[in-house]
Amino acid sequence: MLTIGQYTRPESLDEAYALCQKKNNVVLGGMLWLKMQHRNVGTVIDLCDLGLDKIEEDETAYRIGAMVSLRALEQHAGLAALTGGAMAHATQHIVGVQFRNCATLGGSLWGRFGFSDVLTLLLALDARVHLHHAGEMPLADFAALPRTTRDILTHVTIPKAQGRVVYLSQRNISTDFPVLTCALRARDGQYTCVIGARPMPAAVFADESGLLAQGITEDSARAFADDIAARAVFGSNMRASADYRREICRVLVRRGLLALSKEG
Repeated sequence: MLTIGQYTRPESLDEAYALCQKKNNVVLGGMLWLKMQHRNVGTVIDLCDLGLDKIEEDETAYRIGAMVSLRALEQHAGLAALTGGAMAHATQHIVGVQFRNCATLGGSLWGRFGFSDVLTLLLALDARVHLHHAGEMPLADFAALPRTTRDILTHVTIPKAQGRVVYLSQRNISTDFPVLTCALRARDGQYTCVIGARPMPAAVFADESGLLAQGITEDSARAFADDIAARAVFGSNMRASADYRREICRVLVRRGLLALSKEG
């Protein structure tokens, strides 16, 4: 059971940052994973009054506030066009519509959960994270920060120059946590592959051996899928074994590459 001593809604990011420096205080987010924990919390910090619930666009990027819901990401026409529908594919199976209406982008990323569909896709999109104190950094760098880091995630920026993007996941049932997630991006002849739910957090891979240098064919897609499956580290949990995840990785990467070739 979660026990909360005090609830507060700071009026500025400076106030929110100062509050979160106390070890027993927690940023609220959508309070969907937090409420499942068994702990005593001194103060929960609600960021709902700080204007972080907007998706803004300029000539080069989308700037997404940490309090934007996953449902808003799923339904946003601009993000759908930018990612070829991958944003919707990465969010539409997360529990259910009611859940996605409450779950926030910031909450989904701050936990750096191994099962995070959102983290997998945003790593493929070269997203950047904005922290109130530490400033701006690549999402990959943020994901590697110690979990003891105490800061306020304010925004995520997604650059518009994306190329072609595909997102796939394997689930035992449609709204369950994923057994494995896979995001692929092709841009300027370069390929990025991200594998998540290993069940560890998502990892990024490049075509280091040049297997796709001559383009995507059935043979090159299969070779690249085998290469990623060999390089990625997998573990076992209640949803799948490491060996099963490795085989699923081969299938998802190959399918994703062939989907990219059709888009091209």
